[in-house]
Amino acid sequence: METAHFVIVGGGTAGWLTAFITQDSARRAGLDLKISVVESSKIPTVGVGEASTAALRVFFQYFGIDEFEFFRETGATFKLGIRHHNWRRKGYTYYGPIDDPHQVVAPPPGASSDYLNIYCVAAGRKVQDMHLFGPLLERRKAPYARKADGSLIPLGPFHHAFHFDQALLGQFLKRKAKGVEIVDAVVAGVERDPESGDIAALVTDDGARLAADFFIDATGFRKRIIVQELNAPWVSYQKELPVNRALPFWLDIADGEEINNYTHAWAQEAGWIWQIPTQTRYGCGYVYSDEFRTPDEAKREVEQLLGREIEVRSDIRFQIGRLETPWMHNCLAVGLSSSFLEPLESTSIHGTIVQMMLFGARFLKHPARMTAADRADYNARVGRQVDDFRTFVNMHYMTERDDTPFWREVKAHRLHPETKERLAFWRREMPKREHFVDFLDGLPHIETQLYYPVLDGLGILDPAVAKAEMARAPSVRAFARKTVDSLVREYRQAATRAMGHAEFLAYVRDNR
Repeated sequence: METAHFVIVGGGTAGWLTAFITQDSARRAGLDLKISVVESSKIPTVGVGEASTAALRVFFQYFGIDEFEFFRETGATFKLGIRHHNWRRKGYTYYGPIDDPHQVVAPPPGASSDYLNIYCVAAGRKVQDMHLFGPLLERRKAPYARKADGSLIPLGPFHHAFHFDQALLGQFLKRKAKGVEIVDAVVAGVERDPESGDIAALVTDDGARLAADFFIDATGFRKRIIVQELNAPWVSYQKELPVNRALPFWLDIADGEEINNYTHAWAQEAGWIWQIPTQTRYGCGYVYSDEFRTPDEAKREVEQLLGREIEVRSDIRFQIGRLETPWMHNCLAVGLSSSFLEPLESTSIHGTIVQMMLFGARFLKHPARMTAADRADYNARVGRQVDDFRTFVNMHYMTERDDTPFWREVKAHRLHPETKERLAFWRREMPKREHFVDFLDGLPHIETQLYYPVLDGLGILDPAVAKAEMARAPSVRAFARKTVDSLVREYRQAATRAMGHAEFLAYVRDNR
């Protein structure tokens, strides 16, 4: 069997996730594959607080990675959802829990895919309240309880997500990887086949040549191969996603202080602040539009809000959007090399995992047999995935706020036509899972389980439409009412048994 050599340029989270998934996909496909990861000890890794979706936990379970070890080694905490504050209007808070109660209740005959959500809207009840993670979020609890013998028991079957130090996650995955060659070097250039345009080899800063059959660009914002060498075109989302700059800073967590189990998205005068907890500090940042704030003004706004001075760690300018062709020739871009959206819904790591699982299951073969049709198909699917991320994030800006020039500009000019189209449709018919086309072979994507808490929290959905849909099936409505009542009672009671978040993290650290 002919061996194929894949080179991943850039380690970090995206690079090492890619190494794991590609190696496993090759094994399942019977492809003899050698994988090399090129990462330089000369390029410093900056640790920042980052959040995932539940896809990362599924990844850990599939590869047999000890979740508690991950907590210990990366400073990780739970992410059970997002706390949205001041988005709908100033002073208003709603939560976006990431569990889905529909998974644990078999629907009655004739029920739509989202009948519990539809019932809640019709009855004027908060969608978040029937989620297990709803009361856990409000009380900052872990999704575990202690048994009489002191051991832990999960409170439900739902997958949670994580917060962590991004640099530590990359190092953790690197230590867990097996059978991967590591090349400590900086890429200085590439050699390309003059006829096909394919990359033949990388040239490193010490003059060495690294030949391979396929190359994966995981170099982050630098886009070292896919853009600097192959000039891949860019699709900008700058018009629809109005923030373009970030002012990052840290806030320490005091001893004995309870730790948030959510990403805090706190809307401000010209954007929003993220707060992502690790075990010792909150990684924070004001994501804002520099059309309405200078960096100095942004810093003053944060300090006035917090009542204290902050130490700004850097000044980050965003290029928001995606590559039009993340797969060009024999090079595939992943992670931040492929796309970037403001970090409102933790789409980056999720996107990398799903994209590489899609690539591994549908397209992975010896590069000599990969075709232009394969590339076009992959690029269309991934482009649609990221466009869906854009529309979901853009939906968060459909708010009642008009109290600052930024929010008035957003409402008047920054909603994407697809966002408006979906909203118009969902004012006539309640959102349902079947409104989303499956183009990712059943892999997890942003659908109603994430849309409903946001649409409900922003007050966008029309209770009259929900009531009319429920009225067509009285037996379904009665079942939904009984089920929601039962879930709310059960989950509120479970939250009283749950461990505190900080208590859980201390338990994990002390029980190796």
